[in-house]
Amino acid sequence: MTGEGAFLAELRALATAPAARGFGDDAAVLAVGGATLVLTHDMIVEGVHFLRDDPPGDVAWKLLAVNLSDLAAKGARPLGVLMGYTLREPDWDAVFVAGMGRALAHFGVSLLGGDTVSAPAGAPQSLGLTAIGEAAGPVPARSGASAGESLWVTGTIGDAGAGLRELQGGRRGGPMIERYRRPTPRLEAGPRLARLAGAMMDVSDGLLIDARRMAEASGTAMTIDIGHVPLSGPLIAAEGESRATRLAAATAGDDYELLFSANDAATQDIFAVAEELRLNVTRIGRVSPGSGLQLRDGNDLVTLPESLGWEHRALG
Repeated sequence: MTGEGAFLAELRALATAPAARGFGDDAAVLAVGGATLVLTHDMIVEGVHFLRDDPPGDVAWKLLAVNLSDLAAKGARPLGVLMGYTLREPDWDAVFVAGMGRALAHFGVSLLGGDTVSAPAGAPQSLGLTAIGEAAGPVPARSGASAGESLWVTGTIGDAGAGLRELQGGRRGGPMIERYRRPTPRLEAGPRLARLAGAMMDVSDGLLIDARRMAEASGTAMTIDIGHVPLSGPLIAAEGESRATRLAAATAGDDYELLFSANDAATQDIFAVAEELRLNVTRIGRVSPGSGLQLRDGNDLVTLPESLGWEHRALG
């Protein structure tokens, strides 16, 4: 095994319960009595998902937000979370706890329990969180896209990646750095769009790589028009809106927007949800028979970049 995909393929043979959805989705869906529970677990690691000098309160926010984003992508409202925490310096830990308290209050979520561990001095910090939610309606899977549907994305793409580049370049503040450190899970939009979507997932590793994963899970082909990928005003002001900028945005990751497919008959309802929530929603492509991901810029066929987004790889 050489990377994340190969490791997950090995694990898939162990995920035999129906709730696991074949181990090909962002969350487990478990029927308990009359309730539909949605369970997800994400980890963040120092040097991979956050920088060592990121403020502890922002690290706490991100740990919670990325897990709530998975619930949003399944149309679920959060019920509570369990946290796994690697102890660091006492002052850092205290600021993290205060930040987690603010994040939990902001999203209206309760901390239910978890575990703490220590690590060797100098080891990168690793944090995990399990989020538990409940869905009152459809729970769209990655595998639900059908040929003929349109492909949509909420919000704007690429700000978090640009924010990380700014931090690495020495800048310490600004709206794109805020997007990188404190993502916004689409908890209000998720349940509303879940009723209209064929497939839905959050954009965590990059728009292109996540769209390819959705296409593979659904057994379809997908075409994205890079010219329609929505960019924010701050990103355009900083980097322009060339094809190169859009490709960088579409492969950067950490956006935590919702990527979904929907029948064209749902278009009016999608825009109604967007207007009510004051949320940008953009049609960026199509689902078609076949397999794989194709990239266009208007009438031009665009060669896919060598890397479509972030993939974890084994060391050695």
